[in-house]
Amino acid sequence: MQYDSEYLLVLTTCPSKEEASALARTLVEQKLAACVQISAPITSCYSWDGKVCEEQEFSLQIKCLAACYDALQQAVIASHPYEVPELIAVPVSQGLPAYLEWIKENSQS
Repeated sequence: MQYDSEYLLVLTTCPSKEEASALARTLVEQKLAACVQISAPITSCYSWDGKVCEEQEFSLQIKCLAACYDALQQAVIASHPYEVPELIAVPVSQGLPAYLEWIKENSQS
């Protein structure tokens, strides 16, 4: 997938803090992301298999290079417990130049 921006903020969720931490660590260790922030528990209300569900989840905010997205997507799919995980990429249009450079230095391209 092509993006106009060199940098992405990618969002996903996990059902437990342990699974969120394991996924975050995998992405950072493989240099697919420079940083992954894990939120406190959130409540998600969603439709699945014709039912309205409400579950506790942990949100992950992943900072990476757009060039890493395809490999990052494959890593998430391979290790994520959900049949269809949330995976949304938002282009970063602006940011502190030193922070963006840090993302570049800590992600494979």
